[in-house]
Amino acid sequence: MGQTDAVRTAIAKGIVEWTGDTGLKEAFSEYDRNLLVSDHRQKEKKKFGGPGARSKYQKSYR
Repeated sequence: MGQTDAVRTAIAKGIVEWTGDTGLKEAFSEYDRNLLVSDHRQKEKKKFGGPGARSKYQKSYR
């Protein structure tokens, strides 16, 4: 899966660089940002028991 994403990104970057078209670059970004930027980090979903994805509510016995 990682290799297919790398190929996808390389082809999209190559087409944009070869044509030099800013409209094409905007269209790629609007369709899927990962075509031009190979950074696949996403926001982690909120889970139960806390205000965010990883933090939990504190419990105090005093």
